[in-house]
Amino acid sequence: MNGTSRKRQSLRRSLPPAKSGSGPKAAKKAKTSLGHPERRFPTLDSGVILTFGQGDVGQLGLGPDVMERGRPTLVPKLDDLTDMCAGGMHTICLNKNGEVSSFGCNDEGALGRDTSEEGSETEPGLVSLPGVVVQITAGDSHSAALLEDGRVFAWGSFRDSHGTMGLTLQGGEKKPIELVTGTVIVKIASGADHLVMLTEDGQMQTVGCGEQGQLGRVSERGADRMSRQGMVNLLVPGPVPFKPTKKPEFVDIWTATYGTFAKDKNNHIYVFGLNNYNQLGLKEQRTHFHPSVSGPLSLHDWSQISGGQHHTLALDTSGQVYSLGRKEYGRLGLGENCEDVAEPALITAFKDKKVVDISCEGNVSYAVTDDGEVYSWGMGSNMQLGMGDEDSDLWVPTKIRGKALENKLVKSVSAGGQHTVILASDPSAKPATAAKSAIPNGRAKKAAEPKKASEPKKESEPEAALETETATDSKSPTEPEEPMDTDETEKEEKKSDDEEKKDSADK
Repeated sequence: MNGTSRKRQSLRRSLPPAKSGSGPKAAKKAKTSLGHPERRFPTLDSGVILTFGQGDVGQLGLGPDVMERGRPTLVPKLDDLTDMCAGGMHTICLNKNGEVSSFGCNDEGALGRDTSEEGSETEPGLVSLPGVVVQITAGDSHSAALLEDGRVFAWGSFRDSHGTMGLTLQGGEKKPIELVTGTVIVKIASGADHLVMLTEDGQMQTVGCGEQGQLGRVSERGADRMSRQGMVNLLVPGPVPFKPTKKPEFVDIWTATYGTFAKDKNNHIYVFGLNNYNQLGLKEQRTHFHPSVSGPLSLHDWSQISGGQHHTLALDTSGQVYSLGRKEYGRLGLGENCEDVAEPALITAFKDKKVVDISCEGNVSYAVTDDGEVYSWGMGSNMQLGMGDEDSDLWVPTKIRGKALENKLVKSVSAGGQHTVILASDPSAKPATAAKSAIPNGRAKKAAEPKKASEPKKESEPEAALETETATDSKSPTEPEEPMDTDETEKEEKKSDDEEKKDSADK
């Protein structure tokens, strides 16, 4: 759409000031013996997606006339979905046949398909790929797909502080292009402008913007596209280096807006990228260009980590959620009187619940419980919290309600730049199960008994990284209230009813 590129730059698409890092969904089980990770929700049959937030460039998938939605709204023409991912201003979906659909902003090719027909970008359309897709991921203006044979295809463009970088040395790509050859990939993860790939032998490859250290293999000088190596350093995928004799074997990867997390076979968490609010769990509030072991993050057994720009959510194997980083707007979910947090702090609002999925982006956070409910907290602008017309910030997790959610079980959630997508199924489907670690077949270890949230695991000696740091002790946040119920007051009931009537009229 005309004018979208200019608007994209005004949102958050340039790098943050000095004091100022999307989790991808795990792949479904491959049909080959190459060792691909299992699907995130093995009990989920096919489902549908619902969207809310801003939709002025079609990222809600509701057609050219829908500019915003305050509560979850069903996206038509899509069913049998097994996964979805919200990018900066676009959305991609995966169905049970391994086919990918996309909608939203296509200025830089993030949709991977032709949208020359007016309005075609605002509704779902198929992306042509040369095989069955098992995992998808999306950043600000790029998308990627992992095929069941271990190949990775991507489309769109990366950006840095100078503007559009392109996706490869040939420039931006409007259609899917294979990124690496001769290497079997088992999982992918996208930050705002970088892509991380986990190889079959437990190593990482990265590509994209490296200005905030998110590639883990490029120095501060080398991250400048004007440097001697130029774009070759950035747009040619390369391995994250470790000493040959002390090379860790990784079993899972996740990303933040400007950062990367990697879990090795001993449950140590390696991190690199922007850490100006301790969002990586490192002591020094600076950019880290090479891998470091996060001591605080390595004290827990995580099934999922999701990073925003200045904060991080982490889900442990017992279904409890922790947060760390910047407190503003309530994004940590620790209550209104909390301070910035330098190491994982338990979100006690979920102490009597089991969480199965998390997502965060910018100033907002989300969690899905095993009984099919979805909660949001953080900045209330852009209608991205799903509370209707209410624009107040939420400092504790608050249940999202709406007519379109009736008789549905929410399975997963994905936060985009100004919109959010949830995947839901019929109540007849089995409840969601916790996200599985992407441990390739043949390297899987016997699962440990879930640990109590208050009893972090003992830290064993990590294999040496290029840097090793731990965070300082953080202040104890004030214990928040129980999860809020948006129907507790007559005012909220009226707003919900008004919105539901509006949704019904629009359908």
